[in-house]
Amino acid sequence: MGHDHEGQRVSRRRLFAGISSLGLGSLLAACSSAEGTATVTTSTGASVTPAATTAKDLTSLFDGAGTCKLTSTTTQGPYYFDADKIRSDIREDKQGVRLRVAVKVQDSETCKPLGNAVVEIWHCDAAGLYSGAEAASTGGGGGNPPGGGNPPSGAPTGAPPSGGPSGGSGNGGGDMADLTPTDDKRYLRGAQVTNADGIVEFTTIWPGWYRGRTIHIHAMVHFSNQRVLTTQMMFDEKLNSAVMAKSPYSEHTGRDTFNDNDNIYDDSMLMKITQEDDGYLGAIVFSADSDKDGA
Repeated sequence: MGHDHEGQRVSRRRLFAGISSLGLGSLLAACSSAEGTATVTTSTGASVTPAATTAKDLTSLFDGAGTCKLTSTTTQGPYYFDADKIRSDIREDKQGVRLRVAVKVQDSETCKPLGNAVVEIWHCDAAGLYSGAEAASTGGGGGNPPGGGNPPSGAPTGAPPSGGPSGGSGNGGGDMADLTPTDDKRYLRGAQVTNADGIVEFTTIWPGWYRGRTIHIHAMVHFSNQRVLTTQMMFDEKLNSAVMAKSPYSEHTGRDTFNDNDNIYDDSMLMKITQEDDGYLGAIVFSADSDKDGA
């Protein structure tokens, strides 16, 4: 399934601050232009130049982290779609332990930072539900989802992920078709543009879990209007256990899959986690095949 011109397929939704009303497609097109400095017209008629933003200098987080080894490519899973949400805080009204995610994207051949790359992340909430697919995703386990109501029913759409990461395929693709959303929720999904140091950051919550998978965050990197990396981020199990013991996670019981029996988990996907204020900060380096030559 080709994705080289995905900028042509996305809708235009309302976005934040300086790039208000700029959709993901326009953002990808702008970032793939010469030096990523193209001016684009938003759906409101305004002209803006997309610029990467982070809350503060995060380069020190990545000192000594990562190598030029190509980051493992994994399945995108059954719940990816273009949510058209260009934002750093993806929590909306979702409750959970605060998690700041910092990602540095570099070229897998040169180790140089990839500026003006677009990084998307998405993950389930504390009950194991994905926005855009609440009826299809399942929280599993005992108890009701936080906030009341019945546990979700039905199994994930598509075949369950199989096999481990394909470290070095470099196609950035994943093995499932994009989801057609079945509801209008978009929580815990978002995209950001890397700065000159190749860094983006998001504010979210620690993910929950669902049957058959360890706790994880999905990530996709777009560069030059192409998907160049699809991967996942994982967490140390001691930290997972500590977080799952807290509300609202503790209301969702019966977790059946951990890092050691997950069929996608790899040590290279572990985030570097530190405690921060009322939550945690996680950092990871992605080495992407920016020219898609397999190296």
